Amino acid sequence: MSKISKYSKELKVFEAKVQEAENIIIVPHYNPDGDAIGSALALCLVLRNAGKNANVISPTQYPSFLFWMPGRKNLTSLGKKTESNPDIFKNADMLIGVDFNALSRIKNVAERFNNSDAYKVLIDHHPHPENFTDLLFSETDYCSTAGLLFEIIENTYLKQYLDKDIATCLYVGIMTDTGCFSFNSSNPNTFRIVSELLKLGIEKDIIYDRVYNSFSQERMLFMGHVMLNRMVIIPELKTGYIYITAKDRKEFKEKFGDTENFVNFPLSVKGVIFSAIFIERDNFVKISLRSKGSFPVNEFSAKYFNGGGHINAAGGESHKSLQETIEKFVESLQDYKTILKNYNY
Repeated sequence: MSKISKYSKELKVFEAKVQEAENIIIVPHYNPDGDAIGSALALCLVLRNAGKNANVISPTQYPSFLFWMPGRKNLTSLGKKTESNPDIFKNADMLIGVDFNALSRIKNVAERFNNSDAYKVLIDHHPHPENFTDLLFSETDYCSTAGLLFEIIENTYLKQYLDKDIATCLYVGIMTDTGCFSFNSSNPNTFRIVSELLKLGIEKDIIYDRVYNSFSQERMLFMGHVMLNRMVIIPELKTGYIYITAKDRKEFKEKFGDTENFVNFPLSVKGVIFSAIFIERDNFVKISLRSKGSFPVNEFSAKYFNGGGHINAAGGESHKSLQETIEKFVESLQDYKTILKNYNY
């Protein structure tokens, strides 16, 4: 069921502060995904419909399969030439963070966000939020930040400004953060929200096609290489993992977002309930974890890889070599050996 009613006081404050504000900047997390971009653009569009000067500043580029989304002209992605600009939040009287629970998740803009005199709001669905904003909407019962954001809009004066473009952005957030409704989507309220978005005219089949069927030939070859040569299944522990080397990324001309969803491949193997991917970056190894049922990948990530997230979807990183990171992962599985071996799904 919906948990938005517990935020009645916060909703009134949010509504008042939005009405007072003139220049509003929305910030998604570093390396934003569909939920972060969808939520940021939806909020930007509804605020613009309400007459506000609203814009999105992303700490980094976002995946090319989201370039088609409504409102993208109001989004600025920081790069090497602009990421150190001290004035990115200069004229803002309100900053709204979406889809992150800690300042570390916005990395290169964290200090400027924190030091800004603007009124700060955080809208997120990850557990254990840090205290760095004036107003907080944080609820893990929502499948996505986009779902929570819809109900915030629905319960304030901003509801009158909802339209098809906004609904499209929100649907992208919900669809991508649930793996097309394959996880974190058992709450009936998720489908109530989707039904409201459908009433606003979203074209869900076209949205799916644009997000999941718009990859380059290089990406498809990359995917085939990964599945054939970089996937390891440990059947006795119902676990699978994928590793990607820096050489792989170069050979297949990796673009930002090309490895999105690769972490889910092992979960398609019969019996596998725990999946991981290890991607060798310039000075660290990026880690993503996924699971089925109640196996807590957020707990696993926090314990071994300085990460966090949801019970079925989490991330982390390692500053060891790719090989050392994989060895640590395999060794760590022994701590969950009994649980994994006996897990029934």
